[in-house]
Amino acid sequence: MSSISKTKEEKCYNSTFNLVDREDVLDFYCDGFASGKALMSCGHAVTPSSLTNWCLWLLEEGESNFVCALPGCDIIWPYEEVCKMALLTPEEKEYFGQTMALNAMKHHFDYKLCPGCSSSVVRKDVSNLSVCCSWCSKEKDRTYEFCWQCLKEWKGPRPRSDRCDNVGCSNETLQILKNCEDIIFESVNNVSGCPCIRACPTCGVLVEHNKKECKNIVCPTCKKEFCFVCLKLTSECAGKRGMHFGPCADGMVAPRQTSIPTWQKQ
Repeated sequence: MSSISKTKEEKCYNSTFNLVDREDVLDFYCDGFASGKALMSCGHAVTPSSLTNWCLWLLEEGESNFVCALPGCDIIWPYEEVCKMALLTPEEKEYFGQTMALNAMKHHFDYKLCPGCSSSVVRKDVSNLSVCCSWCSKEKDRTYEFCWQCLKEWKGPRPRSDRCDNVGCSNETLQILKNCEDIIFESVNNVSGCPCIRACPTCGVLVEHNKKECKNIVCPTCKKEFCFVCLKLTSECAGKRGMHFGPCADGMVAPRQTSIPTWQKQ
């Protein structure tokens, strides 16, 4: 997929658009262009050049939706509206559509590019690092598998959740979870054997807990609150007993994690 750079030539609305005498809310993306302005569905004025460049920036940031840039306005513009109001060229439409789909896939699926053909591959079994690429298998007339971790053609037995037999294949995140120190929660009957670093059970990001009092913590990424001891959401851990500082509902300390949870956004 080829990239599209910021438009440097001014686009102008013709007489079929209802022009308005208002300030362009995206004027910081129009490079001094003075073309006529028209209203988006949210009621804010744009020029086709500024709208094109703003939406390109959103795509480059990994977004799959086009949101108004005005603070306080969270309206999402439909793709069809952006195509019309930004006067997108056929090349730009193709790039916008493909990049939107790619960004959405990155957000919602466990996805990587196959090292053999660079096609998008979604991993169905998050506990297995060995992944088959159907396209490469067809082209090579044999089963082609690659390592999800080191992105090299698979070597060694399968299934595996830690590493393949390629030199240098290792998961630094899992090493951190394996080797971090334990902490003691004094407020939970001096519960011990709990690692000071956990992978958030919702999104998988590493979170460190250095407090001895409250066993619960809010993940800075997904904003979910979970118990560091049992790795359940706080509502599930404390809900049965109604306590945030007492023993966990099942009374167990979750073992050190050997896999990273995958965030399936809703």
